[in-house]
Amino acid sequence: MDLYPPVEAYSEEFIQVSKLHNVHFEQAGNPDGKPVLFLHGGPGGGLDPIYRQFFDPSFYRIILVNQRGCGKSTPHAELQENTTWELVNDLEKIRLHLNIQKWMVFGGSWGSTLALSYAIKHTDHVQSLVLRGIFLCRKKEIHWFYQDGCSKIYPDLWKKYIEQVPIEKRKDMVKAYYELLTHEDEKIRLQAAIAWSTWEAGTSKLIIDPNAITDFEDPHLALAFARIECHYFINQAFMPADDWLMQQSEKNLADVPTTIIQGRYDVVCPAETSWELKEALPHCKYIICQDCGHSSLEKGISSALVTATEEMKETW
Repeated sequence: MDLYPPVEAYSEEFIQVSKLHNVHFEQAGNPDGKPVLFLHGGPGGGLDPIYRQFFDPSFYRIILVNQRGCGKSTPHAELQENTTWELVNDLEKIRLHLNIQKWMVFGGSWGSTLALSYAIKHTDHVQSLVLRGIFLCRKKEIHWFYQDGCSKIYPDLWKKYIEQVPIEKRKDMVKAYYELLTHEDEKIRLQAAIAWSTWEAGTSKLIIDPNAITDFEDPHLALAFARIECHYFINQAFMPADDWLMQQSEKNLADVPTTIIQGRYDVVCPAETSWELKEALPHCKYIICQDCGHSSLEKGISSALVTATEEMKETW
């Protein structure tokens, strides 16, 4: 199935979630429709209007949130008071503000991490889950993409990524980048942010997309994306334990209708993780898109996501 045609947001709001943070969210589609919560990736990726097009606007009330520090949320690229559990609390505040009892939760990559975190804490308010490119923020997953693994598939792009870091600090690239991304010199922060962000943009599709790399060279996007991602990853996404999300998903989400969609050649979030989650949730529907990488906007994955949101209509 193709993406739905472009649709405008019918409302935009800010909600003050702390003395420091104001979170932006928008709504599109049918104001009286079944609510769906869209969670973007990163963390720090922010929203794009095309994300509204995964959902039938005549059926769904589409709620899209710019998580703390990114997109239109303020302050921009802020790391203080920015943790997984504060984001989960923000989503619950938005749900209560909008007087929603249950919503479908939709997220890919980091969005799947946050979707699972929210669903574990607030299972009673989750109608269903549509997840893509599962990322559980475990040490082995971070090591694969930022230290040793994906580097063997994209040595050309990896060279540009590691050039920002002195040789003696390359044994822990996340730590080294964290020092650069929190440096007092704005020029150093920005240079590191662009290198971090374009590494991910370059590896996110089966066929490298130069336009995606160019998009992630934008200073506003790159700073939020890189700083917030690195902040989360150096802190293991603020999880109580490395395998906490997997264990709690198996324990708490057995009765939640769930679809997992995975690109066969996803090198950002390799299929191993989604398969492990599928094994922990034997009731779920698991789809591998055979000619895709990581991005939700690759044809096979976007088609599978639209199909999943169509099928989830039956859960209401």
